[in-house]
Amino acid sequence: MVENRTVEITAATIEEAIEEGLEKLQVSRESVIVEIVEEPRGGFLGVGSKEATVRMTTAARPRSEIESHHKAKTPESGEIAMPTVRYADDDEISNDLKVGRDKLREIVHLMGYDEVDVIVEVSEYNIEDEDATYVLQVRGEELNRLIGRRGDTLAALQYITRLVASRDLQRRSNFVIDVGGYKSKRSMQLFQLANRMANQAVERGRTVKLEPMPPHERRIIHMALKNRGDVRTNSVGEGKYRKVTIIPRKN
Repeated sequence: MVENRTVEITAATIEEAIEEGLEKLQVSRESVIVEIVEEPRGGFLGVGSKEATVRMTTAARPRSEIESHHKAKTPESGEIAMPTVRYADDDEISNDLKVGRDKLREIVHLMGYDEVDVIVEVSEYNIEDEDATYVLQVRGEELNRLIGRRGDTLAALQYITRLVASRDLQRRSNFVIDVGGYKSKRSMQLFQLANRMANQAVERGRTVKLEPMPPHERRIIHMALKNRGDVRTNSVGEGKYRKVTIIPRKN
């Protein structure tokens, strides 16, 4: 079983602390869960100011090592229910997905990607005990430009494609877009790390506060821990600052 690694970093801002932690752990931003230990405080004329402190946990190996495939387990929950993905045929997907797929192809090609080098397919994304979700998958080489920092470009690509598809369909169209398996890989990492953070919450006997996350990532954390009897989860905060807290249950 792969052991989690944790570092605690203090810096002027949360982002600076995260960047320093990523360098120390030698992993990508998508491979960690960040717990905010201390928010930064400006103070008055420099008096009473306080730096940010974050605790970063990862199950990924350092870049200097080669990580082998493994299954994640935790003492409380056994083997974690991981998402599964399969490709879907045209006869089983909705018209919205077909239109979305065609529009996504057009947009990706307008961004300079050749039809031969990049393909758009529909896959069925399934998590145990949940309804299946159909995802428009972009596959090919050198796709980082379509993902962006922390998935920002991917989020914009999804928004624009939904907008164009909705215009053609004359109704609101709602579908999920992934690029190079970015979201599915992130989901698996969140499933693994959520349980490790829950273990820490139980061991320390205190609430663990995660960094702000987009709605779909917060949902993954909630789902990963919903069947555990030793913790419960809650979302706190507003807008882009909304985050998940993991709370140990009292015996």
